[in-house]
Amino acid sequence: MLLLGIDVGTSSVKVCIVDAENQRVIASAQYPDEESPIKTLQTGWAEQSPDMWWQQTQQALALCNKKGGYNLKNISAIGIAYQMHGLVLVDKEQKILRDSIIWCDSRAVEIGDKAFTDIGTETCLSHMLNSPGNFTAAKLAWVKQNEPGIYKRIDKIMLPGDYIAMKLTGEITTSASALSEGIFFDFQFNGISKDITDYFGFSDTLFPTVKPVFSAHGRVTEKVAALLGLTAGTPVTYKAGDQPNNALSLNVLKPGEVAATAGTSGVIYGVSDQLAFDPQSRVNTFAHVNYTNERKRLGVLLCINGTGSLYRWIKNTFGTSLSYEQMNKLAEGAPPGSNGLRILPFGNGAERMLNNKQVGAHLHNIDLNLHTPAHIFRAAQEGIACAFRYGLDIMRENGMNPTVIRAGKTNMFLSNLFTQTFVNATGVPVELYNNDGSLGAALGAGIGAEIFPSQAEAFSKAERVGYVEPTGAAAFESIYQDWKNILEQHLEVKQDDKNQDAGREPVNK
Repeated sequence: MLLLGIDVGTSSVKVCIVDAENQRVIASAQYPDEESPIKTLQTGWAEQSPDMWWQQTQQALALCNKKGGYNLKNISAIGIAYQMHGLVLVDKEQKILRDSIIWCDSRAVEIGDKAFTDIGTETCLSHMLNSPGNFTAAKLAWVKQNEPGIYKRIDKIMLPGDYIAMKLTGEITTSASALSEGIFFDFQFNGISKDITDYFGFSDTLFPTVKPVFSAHGRVTEKVAALLGLTAGTPVTYKAGDQPNNALSLNVLKPGEVAATAGTSGVIYGVSDQLAFDPQSRVNTFAHVNYTNERKRLGVLLCINGTGSLYRWIKNTFGTSLSYEQMNKLAEGAPPGSNGLRILPFGNGAERMLNNKQVGAHLHNIDLNLHTPAHIFRAAQEGIACAFRYGLDIMRENGMNPTVIRAGKTNMFLSNLFTQTFVNATGVPVELYNNDGSLGAALGAGIGAEIFPSQAEAFSKAERVGYVEPTGAAAFESIYQDWKNILEQHLEVKQDDKNQDAGREPVNK
């Protein structure tokens, strides 16, 4: 009995085939090898084509099939993980109306901030657990304000994973978890937020049918089955955003358990049973994959937009002839602290944990006679680890105090140096597992199809492949404090600029 997991990422789509009996990956593939393009039509904008995701899904599955060892016809259920917060719009014929405004797009920050004030901060935080900020609801409001012709043609709004499920099945569904990540869900009334829909003027008809995360979200059509080699009628039984799904893949389901990932963005994700919130909405709370009205399970999410995206830029700029493995090896040769070189990784849109400020990425204290690419590679990893520490301290302010963090041995956690630096910066040990988003999606499909008798059973054969403890947390503290001082100087400059803009007289046209 086989399970298919599809992980629709910002950089690529990865698929894997899992044997449900032993929970092992039989085959996996991703497409493309290089990172997918992000369209930046204006500063702070970020868009991708949903059709590109669908084409990449087909290509990744075709590459997986070439490896053999299984029969596609034996796939019993399909699960989908996806980049969170992206806005996908289709008309009544299920045709895409515009490119998706994805998670790191910053154009709707002011719209969300104004809604936070107008609706009321207390109402937003107690009911939605977040500010509308730069999430999907604010992105939809931007379309309504700036592209009214497109807005009028919308039949349904979706997230990226909903679109792939629609292409497979012809059906469009959502869940409490998905609605909450878009800031459309009212936790007090356990339904679509009337405060949000009334304020922005959204019709309830725009929202798909709401179903549990682990349930039937449609079945593969005859046409798609013939195209992909699947069996018609195979159910899609799981859909979740990449970070709740990453937590699921690491069996992070109970209050107090914490997961981390460092792909294009970096995330620490902890599970709580309290309807709690950060007063400044710097960290965000969403319904976890196992959230129910009766049994609250919330995911408290710290997001850093610029982690793997920074390291990719560093590679493209300073390591064009090197692999990531070679970069990591060179970084290990540079001394801790990179001889004073400091890097801020915030160059991928407005950062929630910095109150939605666009600080930008910065390299500080470059000595042209001393620093080499090895220093830059190490400083980038140290800067990313410092950003994680900065965000984790905010989570600690809000009652999340992990004693261990689980992570998949993938993306930046493939680097032994980064993993140790992350541990030294945060002061928290890390458990490593050979799990990733596509495996989590596949196991989620098994839960949704009731192939596993319980959620815990789906992870009964997971094996820890590494455990890293702090070995230099005290020594790293001075590096972190120096990095933090530089960040706070940039934040002060941004605040001064904002205050000056607010005090300027409007220009008459």
